Amino acid sequence: MRVLICDDHKIVRVGIKYLLQQMPEVKVIEEAENGNEALSILKNKDFDLVLLDISLPGISGLEVLQMIKASWHHINVLVLSMHPQEQYAIRALKLGASGYLTKDTASEELLVAVRKIAAGGKYISMSMAEHLALYIDNETVGQGSCQSFKTRI
Repeated sequence: MRVLICDDHKIVRVGIKYLLQQMPEVKVIEEAENGNEALSILKNKDFDLVLLDISLPGISGLEVLQMIKASWHHINVLVLSMHPQEQYAIRALKLGASGYLTKDTASEELLVAVRKIAAGGKYISMSMAEHLALYIDNETVGQGSCQSFKTRI
């Protein structure tokens, strides 16, 4: 597996790289500190997975996600964020992310997510799934239908 880590904080990139190096299936790990650098790297090398911070200087992680899915639709993207808000997770998943994790996730869960996504699956944490279910339930109560919820996001 070839992985690109895109995060503007070096200590986060180094920590994630260290965790990924524990996985024998991960053969290549590259780093980018912003969206433009990530896109430049993607133009020259092929990757299976991008771990993408949602809050980046310059172009946002969500914009980078859209560009990745438009140009390299085969690449899976796991969005990492300090934002636990359900709206970010929903937007990321709707834009084509294969998963969404908050940065306070345990390291073991990150590895589980990477393996699941690499196998073609989708991943959100159990706590995020619960938050999403509550968010969707709260947003749709009194709306009359789920369609109005879908159009607002």
